[in-house]
Parts: sequence; structure tokens; C-alpha cells
Amino acid sequence: MGSDSTSTWLGDVVSLVEAFRSGERTPLQEAEATLAAIEASDLNAFSYVDAAGVVERAKAADVSLPLGGVPIGVKELHQVEGWPDTHASLVFKDNIATATSTLVARLVEAGANLVGLTTASEFGGLNVSTTKLNGTTHNPWNRDATAGGSSGGSAAAVAGGLVPIATGGDGGGSIRIPAGFCGLVGMKGTAGRIPRGPNTAIAPMTVVSGCLARSVRDAARWYDVCAGFDTRDPYSLPSDGLWEASLGSTDLAGKRVAIAPTLGAAIVAPAVVELVESAGRALVNATGMELVDLDVKLPQLTADWAIANQASMYNQIRDHWPACKGDMTKAMALGVEFGLEMMSLEKAANGERSRTAANEAMAALFDQVDVVICATNPDVAFPAWVESNTRVAGKRVHGANNGTLTIPANTSGNPAVSVPAGHVDGLPVGMQLIGRQHEDRMLFDLALAQEQTCPWPLVAPC
Repeated sequence: MGSDSTSTWLGDVVSLVEAFRSGERTPLQEAEATLAAIEASDLNAFSYVDAAGVVERAKAADVSLPLGGVPIGVKELHQVEGWPDTHASLVFKDNIATATSTLVARLVEAGANLVGLTTASEFGGLNVSTTKLNGTTHNPWNRDATAGGSSGGSAAAVAGGLVPIATGGDGGGSIRIPAGFCGLVGMKGTAGRIPRGPNTAIAPMTVVSGCLARSVRDAARWYDVCAGFDTRDPYSLPSDGLWEASLGSTDLAGKRVAIAPTLGAAIVAPAVVELVESAGRALVNATGMELVDLDVKLPQLTADWAIANQASMYNQIRDHWPACKGDMTKAMALGVEFGLEMMSLEKAANGERSRTAANEAMAALFDQVDVVICATNPDVAFPAWVESNTRVAGKRVHGANNGTLTIPANTSGNPAVSVPAGHVDGLPVGMQLIGRQHEDRMLFDLALAQEQTCPWPLVAPC
């Protein structure tokens, strides 16, 4: 699916590169269309646009490269030297990046045309994209709904037809949550699959980098470009061959799968449970996998995950605290206050004990199955202005509850991908596929099978 020369490309990245190479379209046409679309957009998906740079890079694009000339959004928690480096916070509104993230540098080497920074939640700490610095990012499927977080701007930009792909980061669901809300592919690889850095924060080892993509093959090409060991991330993994070229190579027949929409822990809307169960069974039937009747009950990890991640976030603001409190999103400021008042050696030890138990529970689960299918989010996208779990007009809005479904794979390092499963009330529902560590390739092939079995729209219809 393409577009005319005055509008952005509405197909996927792979087809756009093919169009560049055939002469059907030029990188300059796409760059100009992208800038015009961002200017006209009401999604608030970008916090910074390098308009002059985009045009100059398009003129010099090498379309023989894997991402040659492709406009790409960069999540504002990733760094581009010389661009703003705000962490989506008023506290750092004047900061300029002095280095480029490893992920972004590899994209540039592959020919990507970096458009600008996409909005995120402050320090990546919430599953919505509303900040004092940038305001609220909206969902292309419904402007009153959240795009999710923390990679909400990336998801909105891709699903909203502004750019065909964008960077994301996932420490507790920050790629998969917005992918689910916006009808996209969101792959959280095995921990270390795509290196972080420079200046990699070692603990708590839950954060991975990746992308928000329209198609499975786009996410696989992203792996081809970005995956592989880097010395500035000592826990990064060696390259595991060609990802896009090997799509569809896994024999899925006989793979054992459990369908557990709630993971035995989350409160999930009945309509979402029904859709995930139906889509999961259809996928099992289409692939010849073996459905295992298993009572999945993973432990609740939200509080322990938050405690483990707070120290890393506090390191960013400690020289400004508490004077910066008024500049921060209310939920983030309260989290810091709570952590400073309540954290102790005993609580840290209890948190580590819980994480160890959770890892054992995940390992025991994958002793019995090869794949677990669950919901990505407890419900469809909630109102855009909501910061966290609350009530709107008497109805429970499952904001904080999202992490119950996504955090387990971060804690244990398992690969997990969100793929569209259908719609409830006109909004996308994500189905999460979780696999065993290092079996990213099998998950890609399972996601591809879902794409072939149940094709999804590449961009939102409105």
C-alpha cells in the first residue's frame, strides 16, 4: 500500500525501500511529505523535528542500504547528538545530547533519515504519554484515547501515517503497550538482543530497545540492522544471523502453547479475554501447534518492578531533587517521594527475592510450553488525559494494571511480541506472544503466522 507523492507512504518500510529503488518514489518526496504530515497532525506525536536536516539527508540518501532514505522517528528517551535530550521532563528542557545512542547510530549507518524526537512519558516511567513538557499524545484510532507509553509518540506517529517506523524502549511494556493500543507490531527481544548505550545503566536489567512497526518483516529488518554485541552494553548478545531473510523458517507444528489471556494475575476486560482466546485458537489451528491445558498463574510484579527501576530514574534527577519536584509529572514526583521515604535494605532484599521467584515461575512455565499467548493490555486504550489507574465517569480505567501483563517478560528477559488480534469498540486489541529466552526467531515466525492468518490495517483509518 503506497500513496501519492504529496502524502506519506502508508505501506511498510520494506515496500518503501523497494519503491525508492525502483524509482516509484524518492527519499526527498517522502521527506517533504513527512514534514507536511507532521505539521498538519493533531496527534502531538513529535516533540522535536529536524526539518532542515531531514531534507538534506534525503537529497543524499543511499537507497541501496537496508533503510536508505526511510524517515524514522526517534523516541525522545534515545539520544541524537546535537538534538534535545530532555528525558521528556521540564527538569531537563534545555539539555542537548552530547552523544548518539548505539541503536540510533546503527540506524544511521543503515541509511535511516532521522526525522525528529517522538513524545514519551517522563523518564519512561508511565504507560501513557502525557507530560508537563509536551502535553498529551493522542491515539490515531481515537483522538480521545491514549496512545500508551512510554513509547506513545512513536506508536502514534507510525499508526497515524507520519513515519513508517520509529524507535521504542521497553522496561516494563513500553513498546508492547502502545503497540497494542495502536494496532502495531511491538517486539521486545530477549534481554541484550539489541544493545543499549553508550553509558549503559546496568541495573535493573529490564530495559530493551526496539521499534514500533507496521509489519513483522519491518521488525525483522530492524533486527538485522540493530541487533548484535556492543562493548558499551556488556550484557548485549552476539548477532544471530539474518532475521528478515529467515522469516518463516521455523517449523511451528507441534510447538506447545498455552492460551492464558490474564496470565492468572491481571484484571482483563471480558471482551478482550474473548478476543484473545479466539485469536489464539485460530493461530494454533493455522500453525499446527499443540494447545496445552495449563493453569498459568504468574506472580504480581508491579510494585517490585517499580522499586527496582526507581534507583535508575533517581540517578537522573538526584542533583535537582527536591527543587525539581514541581516540574515533574505528579505520578513521577510521588513515586520518587515514596521511594526515598520507604526504601530500605530490607525492602530491596524483598524485591530481589520476588524477582528471583518470578524468574523461577517463568522458567517453570517454559519447561511445560514453548509459547504463552495472553493479552497485551487489560483493555482497549483508556482516555488520553489519564496518568494512571483511576476512574472516569464511574468506570475503572486500567492504566497501572497494564504492567501486570507485560512486566513479567522484562523481569525474566524473555522475548515477547505484541501483534494485532482484532478490535473491541472500534479500538485495536493486542495479543502478546511470549517465548523462551533466545527464541526470538520463533516468535517472529509466530507473529508472521498471525499476520498471514489475520491481516491488520497498517495505519489507523482516521
